Amino acid sequence: MLETVLFVLLALFAVGTAVLVIVQRNPVTSAIFLILTFFSLAGIYLLLHAEFIAAVQVIVYAGAIMVLFLFVIMLLNLPKEKISIARHRLLKFVGVIFGLVLLFQIGTIFRQVILEGTQGTFTPEKVAGLGNTQVVAQLLFTDFLLPFEITSVLLLVAIIGAIVLAKREL
Repeated sequence: MLETVLFVLLALFAVGTAVLVIVQRNPVTSAIFLILTFFSLAGIYLLLHAEFIAAVQVIVYAGAIMVLFLFVIMLLNLPKEKISIARHRLLKFVGVIFGLVLLFQIGTIFRQVILEGTQGTFTPEKVAGLGNTQVVAQLLFTDFLLPFEITSVLLLVAIIGAIVLAKREL
């Protein structure tokens, strides 16, 4: 009972802060609400016994990524943009289209999960026996080894590119 109440509270808080991210005019305030959204999602992951994912959520997203976002926001110091009425209507139309596509995708996924049930090689009993972190590691280094290695090489190239660009400016 307590887990259900906590789940509902964290979910409502996550949705509420996510809406505040969108409606805020000040980008710094929006970034702070995004950090709160990340923390509430980490709480939901903890309730679902996904401790590793919760830790990654806090360390990577609420920590590193948001520090980078805030750094860029404060470094650029962009002035407020005036949006014309024609562009405002276009943005509303595009937003409605994207919203309908998203709603269709959510409905399709929801229907597929309900009709077909859970998929994959790991049953909930097997995950409980092995532990969440061990299952993630086993999947990363067996089924998803190639995407994991491609991501590693991509990050290495980005780091080398940043070093080359920084050295060129000196």
